[in-house]
Amino acid sequence: MRAGGRLWSSAGMTTVYDFSARGLDGADVALEHYRGQVLLVVNTASQCGFTKQYAGLETLYENLKDRGFSVLGFPCNQFGGQEPGDAAEIASFCTLNYGVRFPMFDKIDVNGAAAHPLYQWLKGEAKGLLGSEAIKWNFTKFLIDRAGHVVDRFAPTTEPSAIRDRIEALLDKS
Repeated sequence: MRAGGRLWSSAGMTTVYDFSARGLDGADVALEHYRGQVLLVVNTASQCGFTKQYAGLETLYENLKDRGFSVLGFPCNQFGGQEPGDAAEIASFCTLNYGVRFPMFDKIDVNGAAAHPLYQWLKGEAKGLLGSEAIKWNFTKFLIDRAGHVVDRFAPTTEPSAIRDRIEALLDKS
């Protein structure tokens, strides 16, 4: 089935590996590509008060990628119009301002009827404050274990460095 230009099937979606998303280069990327890795999935924006977290996310990625870790960035313009650019502008901004080398995907919705299927699943797997599912703002983070299961959800105010110990604990598990 194709939804919003993304390939997906609603049957048996139990891990992150059952989803695909379009990369900033326009190519469909099966998240199966990241099987066996610990992942931090983040909705991002270039003009947000938390945008400086790109630096911390890149540091985590660079320091831990050789151990089987990746950050997956999903730009979103649903919060205050803070990601107005197209794919080329987003890629340029992330590279020039923060040296981002972790995988970035095409802009998506994370809430509402048009929410990307990945985010529909993530929100159901790890509820937010007071059991809410909705993403409240940019830079909400979901930590995924090597088996593709959501193990935690972190608020936008949580700095990437504050998650490092949790990530390393998952990396140390085989």
